[in-house]
Amino acid sequence: MLFNLLTSLIEYYSFFNVFKYLTFRTGLSVITSLTIVFIIGGPLIKIFSEKMVTGPIRQDGPIDHIIKKSGTPTMGGVIIIIGMVTSTLLWADLNNIYIWTLIFVSLSLGLLGFFDDLLKIKFKNSRGLNSKLKFLGQLVIGIITLYILINFSEHDYLYNLYFPFFKNLIWHMGFFFIIFGLFVIIGASNAVNLTDGLDGLATVPVMLVAFSFTFISYVVGNTIFSEYLQIQYIPNVGELAIFCGSVVGACLGFLWYNAPPAKIFMGDTGSLSLGGSLAAVAIIVKHEIVLAIIGGLFVLETISVIIQVASFKLTGKRIFMMAPIHHHFEKKGWAESTVVIRFWIISIILALIGLATLKLR
Repeated sequence: MLFNLLTSLIEYYSFFNVFKYLTFRTGLSVITSLTIVFIIGGPLIKIFSEKMVTGPIRQDGPIDHIIKKSGTPTMGGVIIIIGMVTSTLLWADLNNIYIWTLIFVSLSLGLLGFFDDLLKIKFKNSRGLNSKLKFLGQLVIGIITLYILINFSEHDYLYNLYFPFFKNLIWHMGFFFIIFGLFVIIGASNAVNLTDGLDGLATVPVMLVAFSFTFISYVVGNTIFSEYLQIQYIPNVGELAIFCGSVVGACLGFLWYNAPPAKIFMGDTGSLSLGGSLAAVAIIVKHEIVLAIIGGLFVLETISVIIQVASFKLTGKRIFMMAPIHHHFEKKGWAESTVVIRFWIISIILALIGLATLKLR
């Protein structure tokens, strides 16, 4: 929006030429979303508190959760989404189909999560939307997303799966790309949702994934850097750095309110939107496996739930004291802040490993 307006003024004022630089606009995107979240966060938290927009606390969880977290507003994802979408609309090139695809994913999954949160608040339980209905919603959104990418992408690399550490190892997935793409989008959105169980636990890892893909998007969309790093150059994907930057800024601003002790939770509104939109970024820039590495904490949390459920159904016994695994460590006596900070450290290490794959091939 602003980008298109300001660049149209270049022929009259050469100063506006600076807005053509992707790195400059990415920085502006971070600052803009951060500022928006800072400005609207406090007032919206106050409104949510007054309107009793509070989610249920798991009764089988740690006792102090029931005491400390009861009455804390949820649906904080609304704040994040407003920040990142507004910033993206202001600074991204709106002629880029990938930008509109990401806006669609973030808004649609955010709306699905919003209804889920709304039902939890209304009925005062953690069930929310029927699991089959929720999955159906994610499936439809995923199918529409892939349809847009398949029909409007200007390259054939979409069907390829690139393996980190191996320069020439490429799998052309063909029709299987649709199944794989749905798995990535639905899996990532649910994985972030499962991780969002402690104050600030999901916010920082999401921010690290977004920061990493800000860099990856820029490199993949740049002919010089992609050739130097020997990774596949993909036209027009550099613009995704604007979107990823907006996620970084929005999450950083939200962390101000979500840090222990949290004044608000992001809820399914935020977790589904953030997980799904970053998955879409990974699919577009063809770094899906790198997403699994950088977002390894989300993978770990998801696997812990799968193992727990499978073990209980097959043997009647639980592997962990409680799942997802962050609750297991709480049950073992770790303080919530200890779990959160140590999981943040793990996420930082995984982000560094993921970024290292760009060179190690």
